[in-house]
Amino acid sequence: MNSAIKAIEEDRKALLELCQHMDDAVWTKDSGCAGWSVQDLVSHMACSFWLAVDPSTLPDPAGLPAERAADLYVETRRFMAPEEVVADYESVSLKGLEILAAMEGQDFEVPLGDVGTYPASAIPSTFAFEEYIHIRFDLFAPDGPLQGDPPASDELRLAPTLDWIEAALPQQNSSLIDQMDSAVEIRLDGLCGRALLVGRGDVGGNILSDSQAFVRWVTQRGTWEELGVHADGDASALEVVRQLRVI
Repeated sequence: MNSAIKAIEEDRKALLELCQHMDDAVWTKDSGCAGWSVQDLVSHMACSFWLAVDPSTLPDPAGLPAERAADLYVETRRFMAPEEVVADYESVSLKGLEILAAMEGQDFEVPLGDVGTYPASAIPSTFAFEEYIHIRFDLFAPDGPLQGDPPASDELRLAPTLDWIEAALPQQNSSLIDQMDSAVEIRLDGLCGRALLVGRGDVGGNILSDSQAFVRWVTQRGTWEELGVHADGDASALEVVRQLRVI
């Protein structure tokens, strides 16, 4: 079984467990996603699975960018009670896992609008990425309202998250990367360490970052200074890398 599928399964269980212990006040608190409550965030994660299972159940986004379409979907579901949102997520995510598992090993292209175009086999990693960041960064402090330790950030969950970032970063940031006169090597240490090259040509800058911190800053949920990132080399190329964002 694809490791991304296993990661989604585990984070699905973790989210459902968290939802069981949320009191009424938590559901209305702001999440780490601007403009969304905790309920909106869980509703959004259900909508992502609906896009895989049956997009016709959601409003027609009429060509909106992915993030604005997500706002539309959430807005139209705010009449639901928290328990309805959880039940919907539990049901549709189970169906979605079956569809995502069937994509393993498939090489046909899947267009995702302004998010990019990817081989079908890569699509499960976007769901693993989404679950990873929303649960850990947008539900838990410092950006979310939940206190205590978030679910484990282990190799099972982090590896497909990094896989998605590595695949999506060039497509989602092409106009920024085109501004670079030299390449920058990003070396990730700690769990699931790897190296990424951003840009073309000779390497003019180097970045050293903890792998879990990298996920936070490349989704624009933290700064290099806050997260202990070390960077040196071509200042203009490094400034471009600071602005990169993966969704």
